[in-house]
Amino acid sequence: MPKPLDVKRFQVPEGRRVDLEKWPTLVSPFYDSKEHYRSLLANHIEQLADRQNLLYAHDRYALLLIFQAMDAAGKDGVIKHVMSGINPQGCQVFSFKHPSATELDHDFLWRTTECLPERGRIGIFNRSYYEEVLVVRVHPEILQAQRLPDEALEGSGVWKRRYQSIADHERHLHRNGTRIVKFFLHLSKEEQAKRFLARIDDPAKNWKFSAGDIAERARWKDYMGAYEACLEATSTDHAPWFVVPADDKQNARLIVSQVIVNTMNRLKMRYPSPDAAQVRELQRIRKELLK
Repeated sequence: MPKPLDVKRFQVPEGRRVDLEKWPTLVSPFYDSKEHYRSLLANHIEQLADRQNLLYAHDRYALLLIFQAMDAAGKDGVIKHVMSGINPQGCQVFSFKHPSATELDHDFLWRTTECLPERGRIGIFNRSYYEEVLVVRVHPEILQAQRLPDEALEGSGVWKRRYQSIADHERHLHRNGTRIVKFFLHLSKEEQAKRFLARIDDPAKNWKFSAGDIAERARWKDYMGAYEACLEATSTDHAPWFVVPADDKQNARLIVSQVIVNTMNRLKMRYPSPDAAQVRELQRIRKELLK
């Protein structure tokens, strides 16, 4: 079995100030060739499939994976490739777009809470409740449209209060068996431009491109500031953020898959052992079948 990749350096330490200009969007690849990349990813996928079976059988933990990124950073590709060997019966992916009228009539955590994974299962959030301190912070007019009481909007502490709500929410989930890992796919502005051009130039990819993507790109600095504040406030030892260099898609997938493998390997899980009465019953049924 290949040696595990060293991915600890991509984790945001709890309480540490974050300057995304100092976090790389490209690092030396963990693979030597395409064949080597495929071999490493296949090994990770095999380990994930094995641990998923144990997660389901043990039935004490759930795993929640959260992905956030700027447009074209490769979230869909990471989810597609890394989770390709997972049993779909034990894994669900949710993508969160603009909230509906019903969702706006609830607190900002309500719509994602409904989608949390059950014990024994893996849940994936492609965007999440973190949109409420990212895109909403960059576009405060969205906050004004959420019909919140006046006191919820008083002063400049609205984001601090939302970070606290998120941190409390994640602590509660951790205490009750849900393990949370959060990935920010860190893409450079130059690489995003290349990927946008590829979507424009390839007719088969035109559907992926939206004029709104360019409008959001114009707010790049604002988004980086929102991400920095979010990562600083909400990366904890029990629900860590990983800043994944995303300019190299293959390398990003290897980093994400290794982090997930590491997380699942740390869970103290075992297959259920039958008691004496169950063993006797199984032996009785075995004899009947042999007849």
